[in-house]
Amino acid sequence: MNVSIRARIILTHLLIVGIGFFYLVKKITDVSEIKPRYMQSIEEPMVDTARLLAALLESQSPGGKIDIAQFRESFQRARSRPFLAKIYSKEKTDIDLHVYVTDAKGIVIFDSKGGQAEGLDYSRQNDVWLTLRGKYGARSTRADPNDPTSAVLFVAAPVMSGDQVVGVLTVSKPQKSMATFMQETRRKIFVMGAIAAAAVVIAGALLSIWITRPIERLTQYARAVRDVRRAPLPKLGTSEIATLGRAFEEMRDALDGRKYIESYVQTLTHEIKSPVAAIRGAAELLHEEMPAGQREKFLENIQAETVRIQEIVDRLLLLSAVEAKKSLEDRKPVDVVEIVRRAVASVAAQASAKEIQLLAELPAAPVVISADEFLIEKGILNLLQNAIAFAPAGGTVSASLASAGDSCVVRITDNGPGIPEFAQTKIFERFFSLPRPDTGKKSSGLGLAFIREVALLHRGSVEVKNAVAGGVVAELILPRGAEVVT
Repeated sequence: MNVSIRARIILTHLLIVGIGFFYLVKKITDVSEIKPRYMQSIEEPMVDTARLLAALLESQSPGGKIDIAQFRESFQRARSRPFLAKIYSKEKTDIDLHVYVTDAKGIVIFDSKGGQAEGLDYSRQNDVWLTLRGKYGARSTRADPNDPTSAVLFVAAPVMSGDQVVGVLTVSKPQKSMATFMQETRRKIFVMGAIAAAAVVIAGALLSIWITRPIERLTQYARAVRDVRRAPLPKLGTSEIATLGRAFEEMRDALDGRKYIESYVQTLTHEIKSPVAAIRGAAELLHEEMPAGQREKFLENIQAETVRIQEIVDRLLLLSAVEAKKSLEDRKPVDVVEIVRRAVASVAAQASAKEIQLLAELPAAPVVISADEFLIEKGILNLLQNAIAFAPAGGTVSASLASAGDSCVVRITDNGPGIPEFAQTKIFERFFSLPRPDTGKKSSGLGLAFIREVALLHRGSVEVKNAVAGGVVAELILPRGAEVVT
């Protein structure tokens, strides 16, 4: 099973964090851990309450005999008064503190619950038994033996007369009142834990993206190199991935240089072989005696083939210069309308020689892009020259400029014979050329290859295809405000 690096980072992160959070949340929400802490926090104020009430009862019982009359009246008044106390999320409306008092023998003489337990013998209950013997008395007893939530906490304090214990005052509180706070605390811990876990997951995902994004960019770059597409080295920061990316770039430059030289030597040799052979043949024949007219014809052939070689070399040098570019050093805001207008004016004489009608449909407002003005003008000029070369005598060549979203489109059309089916996939190959309809001669085959490189350098594209109504339409598509290859 193929698992991406990003997925591995996220899964590992989730596993580690998940185990940690599970242990932490389980630990802090474990009832066996929380309950004793809550019991301690409740028992301590109950001790204070029991001792304060015992001291109050002592002050109301002079002579060593417990008098519970005022004590009973105080409790009745407290229970009869309505109140509302909001304790966090809990609303308290009644007193759930239970108090009972025993005499020195452990017999209940006061019970705050309407006297229910009065007269009963509590001398064997831990809270009473221990307190009567001068020890700390407390117990926890279930009201229902089968219900753990019915437990009640009892805390006792001695009622003294001088140095003698004359009774015991016990306060009790049901643990159900504490359960609400415990459940609320657990709920909040779970909620906060879930929020923290979600935050950690998001942070882990962002971390994995931060780590793997440069790797993905480098992978895309490597695939572009594999597919022989022009692609800049992506921004990889200053990490080890950036070092690896620069190593890829250096390797690409080295391999491209070797292939470039090998390819150009082969193609240049092939293309020059024919005109060189023609020049050599004509030169050999010129050593023989021949009529002046024939000699002039051979000299014209030599000159024509020399011009052809010069054209191949010049165009090859221009193409190689563009192909070697990684960025546009001379980029600046240029008006494409003005460039097309100049290019049309430059080929006017060539069109006039074939009696071709040259049309230009250009917008009145400037169309500004960020580009290398020389390369763009040279590319448009090549498209126009190509269209004129294939248009029939007396035909029409038109140039137009239009906007298409964030791009501008330079469109050159002619009414020539169109592109044969076999040539439609080869027209952008170096040195591939079709014979001109009027002369049967071929060009250097470097013009469209040059235009394609210019378009790619500007992050644009070029398309040359047969028009529906006949002829050929060529479109040079350039981004407006172009973000060029850097």
